[in-house]
Amino acid sequence: FALAVVLGPILGTWVGVSGIFWLTAVLALGGIAVLMFTVPRPAHSRLHRDTEPVPALFKRVLTDGQLLRLDFGILTLHLILTASFVALPLALRNGAGLDVHHQWYLYLPVLLVSVVAMVPFIILAEKRHHMKGVFLGAVAALGVAELLLMEWHASLVIVAAALIVFFTAFTLMEATLPSLISKVAPPDSKGTAMGVYSSSQFLGIFIGGTAGGWFYGHGGLAEVFGFTAAAALVWLLVVATMQQPRYLNSYLLNVGEIDETQADRLAQQLGAVRGVAQAVVAASEGVAYLKVDSETLDEAALREFSARQA
Repeated sequence: FALAVVLGPILGTWVGVSGIFWLTAVLALGGIAVLMFTVPRPAHSRLHRDTEPVPALFKRVLTDGQLLRLDFGILTLHLILTASFVALPLALRNGAGLDVHHQWYLYLPVLLVSVVAMVPFIILAEKRHHMKGVFLGAVAALGVAELLLMEWHASLVIVAAALIVFFTAFTLMEATLPSLISKVAPPDSKGTAMGVYSSSQFLGIFIGGTAGGWFYGHGGLAEVFGFTAAAALVWLLVVATMQQPRYLNSYLLNVGEIDETQADRLAQQLGAVRGVAQAVVAASEGVAYLKVDSETLDEAALREFSARQA
């Protein structure tokens, strides 16, 4: 993403807008070639609920309030991003006096600073277990950045400061939101939850681009940034009701061929192991999906279950 933001204006100067789309097509074809000719084919293909969606679990995922808060979060984050970039290049050109072809002069240092600035907050959220507070602060920072852009988008200095705040919060969210999905999703529903999450992300891009264009066409630059600031405020209110996440990791255990009765009994036994918070055994797959506290987990006990059942 950072490379695209920086290289976009440069490539636009060299090959024009149509050239950028042709380059996108070539890169997509290159990706297909890599997938076809360099990614090895598995000898046996099996369903993995931690990475793949399961249709039977969609209802469960779509009625989970905590997961829906995170889905709304990624939708709103990319709505704000896309709508902002409908207006930002125009604000830099028309108000701040920075030509489109030279806007990467601003984007590059801003992105470098924001990536460095993000790191302490990641440590505070993940290592110090202050995830909700950091999350709330990042959403509030997005709103502040959008308000600055709404009021002072003609000032290059203030736009630069606002973008540092914006991209620090944005990159922080991009790192923490998938982590939160992994923490919150039930152990056997992670793949399904990630599928809904990814769909929400691209829906946000669509809504942001559409709404950003509408607000610019019917109002102007200030109206676009006002819309994104309002979206950040709504998101902040949603996040305020979010529960503090538990710091759990996913753990898969091969338990071999068992029937449903054995699977239910094994799930109860695994749930009694120290450090195991949740346990679901899929008999048809021969896999136990666990949520564990890695700091207290008794891995030796889990390995014994795997050896006994395999």
